[in-house]
Amino acid sequence: MTTWQGWHRFATTEPPAPPQPDDPPRSTEERLAYHSAFVTIRTPAISQLATQVRTLMILGRHQQATARPSLIVTGPAAAGKTTALLNVGRTCHLAHTRKTPTPPGSAHVTAPVAYVLVPPGATAKTLITEFARYLGIPTTTRMTQTQITDAVCHTYTQAGVQLVLIDEIHRLNPRTTNGAQTADLLKDLTERLPATFVYAGINVTDTPLFSGTRGAQLAGRATLITCGPLPARHGTRQPFRDAITDIENNLDLTHHKPGTLLRHAAYLHQRTAGRIGSLTRLIRQAAITAIHDGTERITKTALEAVQLDHLAEQHRRPTRNR
Repeated sequence: MTTWQGWHRFATTEPPAPPQPDDPPRSTEERLAYHSAFVTIRTPAISQLATQVRTLMILGRHQQATARPSLIVTGPAAAGKTTALLNVGRTCHLAHTRKTPTPPGSAHVTAPVAYVLVPPGATAKTLITEFARYLGIPTTTRMTQTQITDAVCHTYTQAGVQLVLIDEIHRLNPRTTNGAQTADLLKDLTERLPATFVYAGINVTDTPLFSGTRGAQLAGRATLITCGPLPARHGTRQPFRDAITDIENNLDLTHHKPGTLLRHAAYLHQRTAGRIGSLTRLIRQAAITAIHDGTERITKTALEAVQLDHLAEQHRRPTRNR
């Protein structure tokens, strides 16, 4: 998805659809593929990000003098940051193409969304080269950073890029010379491109990104959205139980009874530490196993048999109720 062709394919491909009551039964391979891809579970962070992006894009549409306000999505690993980023990017892409479809036979194709990963050990030149690669802007080793930046700003403006998504922002360290130059590049881009910037990274507030003069500039322009673990209870709401219900309602298992997983909500919360990424992986793996072994339902024993990522397994504790 870090090229326009890949992003366009992602954004325009129909997401996996849950089974409908009147649909004919799907084959085993179709159901395995479905649980592998699965639907996006709409978390509070996704809803908040979608609202904020829509508002800031309108706010910054006619702003010319200074950099437009931006957003930073932060939180621990497996908390759904990239999922939230991709979800809002797809929504923006589809909304733009519905509103302004490309005329048939037109050679001018708009690109409303750009998705860029910060490379490991990023320098200003390697990062701006990633921006160029996304839209297929030709570069050579002889080109200076300034030349590539000018080409990127011109092409992105001509292509109508309205939303720039930058993932893995925690890889930047403005305390180093390379990191400081890269942070300055991003500030330059936000001032030269007529687009809203959204960054995502692991625990960004704990990194050097918010320290010093450059950090103060970023903090003064960016709204922070936290993708944290889902709490068992938040006021009168129960976000974690809501997520379990959404996942369970979208399963495609012939013998699984809805509500079964809710009875194990406390166990699931302890097992995954409330991380939506770990929760969806746990249930999807159990569903795939249930299809393979023919049981077609998820039990606590089946959940216990799944080995999750190391981060989630660190929170695992023995339980008495089997």
